[in-house]
Amino acid sequence: MQLPKLKLKFAPLETWIYILLFVGGFAAGIINTITLSLLIFTGLPADLANATNRVGAMVQTITAIGSVRRSKRTRFLFKDGMWFLVPAIVGSVIGAFLAVEIDPKLLRYIIGAIMLMLLITLVTNPKKWAGATDLQKSHKTVANWLWIFAIAIYAGFLQMGIGIMILAVLVLVAKYSLRDANIIKLMLAVILVLPAFIVFVVNSEIQWVEGITLAIGQGVGGFIGARYILFLPKANLIIKWMLIVILSVSSVILLKIPQLILQLF
Repeated sequence: MQLPKLKLKFAPLETWIYILLFVGGFAAGIINTITLSLLIFTGLPADLANATNRVGAMVQTITAIGSVRRSKRTRFLFKDGMWFLVPAIVGSVIGAFLAVEIDPKLLRYIIGAIMLMLLITLVTNPKKWAGATDLQKSHKTVANWLWIFAIAIYAGFLQMGIGIMILAVLVLVAKYSLRDANIIKLMLAVILVLPAFIVFVVNSEIQWVEGITLAIGQGVGGFIGARYILFLPKANLIIKWMLIVILSVSSVILLKIPQLILQLF
C-alpha cells in the first residue's frame, strides 16, 4: 500500500498577520477561544482555516498538558477524567471521517446561539459556574459519557468553540469546578484534536505558515495558563471573567450582530 505524498504549503505573510496570529494564539492558549474566526479574518477560505486551526490546537494541548503542575489534585483529576477518554477517542474519529454535508452558515449561527446561551447563564446564574467540585457525586455516568461523545464528534470535523463546550458539560452537568474542569479539559483536548489533525495533514489541507505562527502563540499561552493561571488562588474568578469576554466576542462575531444593527438604520 502506497502512502499519499504530503504537500506542505509555505507562503510568506504580511507582518500584521504574523502579529495578529501570534497574539490571538497566545490568548487562545490561556483558555480556548475561536481561533477559526481569526484565521478566516486573515483571508483563508473556511475549509482551509478549519484544517489549519488544528496545528495550533495540537501544539496548545500538548504544551498545556505537559506544563500542568503535578500534584495530588491533578493526579486525582486525570484519573477521574479517564472515564471520558473512550467517548472522546471514538467520537473524534467518527467526526474526522464524518461524511455529512453541513451548511457552514447554519452551523455558524447554531454555535453563535449556543455561545450566547452559555453567556446568559454565566451572567444571570453565576452560581452554577462557581461551585466547587462535587466529590460526593459520581462523574462516571452514562449521561456524562454521552455528552462528551457528542462533543467529540463535533470536534472531529470542526473544533470551533470546543473548549467552552467541554467546560460547560464538565461544570454544569458533571459538577466540576471551573479550575478542575479546565485541567480535565486539557487531557481531553489532546484526544479530540489528534484524529482530525492527522486527516488534514494527509490530505494536504493545512496552510503551515499561518498554522505554525498561530501555534507558537498558543503554545506560549498554553504553558502560562496551565503552569500558572490555573493554580492562582482566584483561578475560578479569573477563568469566569475570561469566559465572559470570550463568549461575548464570539457571540457577536458568529451571529454577525454589528451587521444586523447596521441593517436597522
